[in-house]
Amino acid sequence: MNDKSVPEFYTGAPVDSDDLRFREEFVGELWETLATKHVLLTAPRRTGKTSVMDHLKHFPADGFVVVSANAQDLSHPAELFHAILDTFLDHHPKFFRDKLASGWEFVKGALDKIAEVGAGGFKIALRESDPNWRDNWRQHGTDFLQQIRGHEQSVLLMIDEFPDMLLNVQKEDEQLLRDFLAWWRGQRQEPHPRNDVVRWLIGGSVNLKGTLDSLGMVDLINDLEDIALPPLTEAQVIEFVRQMLGGRGVAFDDSLPAQMVVRLGRPIPLFMQMATQELYRRWKRRPGGDDMANRPLTAEDVDQVFDDLVKSSAAQDKLQHYYSRINRYYTEPRLSAAYEMLAKISLTSDGLSRDALSQEFDRVIQQEGLQLPTHQRKRHFNQMLHDLENDFYVVEVGENQYDFASGVLKSWWKKYYA
Repeated sequence: MNDKSVPEFYTGAPVDSDDLRFREEFVGELWETLATKHVLLTAPRRTGKTSVMDHLKHFPADGFVVVSANAQDLSHPAELFHAILDTFLDHHPKFFRDKLASGWEFVKGALDKIAEVGAGGFKIALRESDPNWRDNWRQHGTDFLQQIRGHEQSVLLMIDEFPDMLLNVQKEDEQLLRDFLAWWRGQRQEPHPRNDVVRWLIGGSVNLKGTLDSLGMVDLINDLEDIALPPLTEAQVIEFVRQMLGGRGVAFDDSLPAQMVVRLGRPIPLFMQMATQELYRRWKRRPGGDDMANRPLTAEDVDQVFDDLVKSSAAQDKLQHYYSRINRYYTEPRLSAAYEMLAKISLTSDGLSRDALSQEFDRVIQQEGLQLPTHQRKRHFNQMLHDLENDFYVVEVGENQYDFASGVLKSWWKKYYA
């Protein structure tokens, strides 16, 4: 019989808060930091950032009301405030109506119109309450924060995939991006977080500081406390595999969890979940009565599962994201060089040295016909390598030796893009 306390596999949606494991200490440290600071929470996609943020929402620290919004598809500050107001009303209707909206004619008017406009009514009503809502984003944002500060209730505003929104804004109007970031910085610093009931927690799966640095705007967010979601340790991966398989009655030998660690590299939890689920299915599919039916799963089964995973349609869209986002977030000459360097690394058994990567960068620069002074070339190379590390592509495996952080991503990159 399977242990009913063993969680289900999570291979798509974020992990339910009740099933979140290995993050208790980190969550505690996060709340401790939020007591006095605004936070930038960074982690690559599919590594558990959203699951942690959901946990904060479902299990808030004493005294906090938590409001969350996803900014990935937003392209204007006014849209951000409307998204926050909409989710605020949805998750905390009594506090919103009785306190936040009190005396705020812009929002009170929208609340009165909800029944008239139907589905999606509040956002539509907000726009109808102010025909110039996009131009008046600064006033509405200031009013919103003043309304919160008019009460003693602490409010945590969590915005996930914030870097995506900033890039969307920048593409439409770079000056608007600068104006918004400057306004927002002022709101974070006055009053000082220690004396403010408002806290911001910003989530991003791309290197926000690197993105803004390339636009000359990194100084507008450097007051945020930058906290990276720590990767799962080898011991935690082994514990996960033992619990998920052992709890379901799967027989496996000691080589299996260790080989999972090897094939994962720096673990992306999604692929850890997918591979462990497939091992369970592989064990269940064995025919009854066959001599193989009672054979424990081994390291060889792990290798076969990972080889199949790299080719599976289930993993394709998730892995393709890592390839496509370079084109979205990197600019030349780093863009072309990043693709070439990752292709070269994928063909190695243990990565490439910093000198070898620098030579490859120079080759791409020359191939593109770019004439850069030595100091500019070095700056571009150092920034690109820094971005590739922060964005989870590579990790320093030895002194000045770099390899793919994820074993799954390396195998996939070698198969399709080397």
